[in-house]
Amino acid sequence: MSELISRITIDPNICNGKPTIRGKRITVQSILEFLAAGDSTEDILYQFPSLAPEDIKACLEFASKLMSNSFTVKSVA
Repeated sequence: MSELISRITIDPNICNGKPTIRGKRITVQSILEFLAAGDSTEDILYQFPSLAPEDIKACLEFASKLMSNSFTVKSVA
């Protein structure tokens, strides 16, 4: 696991087990949604002063690693 991805934690007692940044109540999903909406890293860091630029990079790397898995879509009757 890379140093960046080690910043992402999954704890069933925090945010219902969603991946978060360093055990904070800031989910990877939230950061990705801000980025997808066009917010810059600087915008996000302003809104979440407890984060570091490496945390944003970790979210992107985590999402990239997740998408490198193979997925099979099956019909459910």
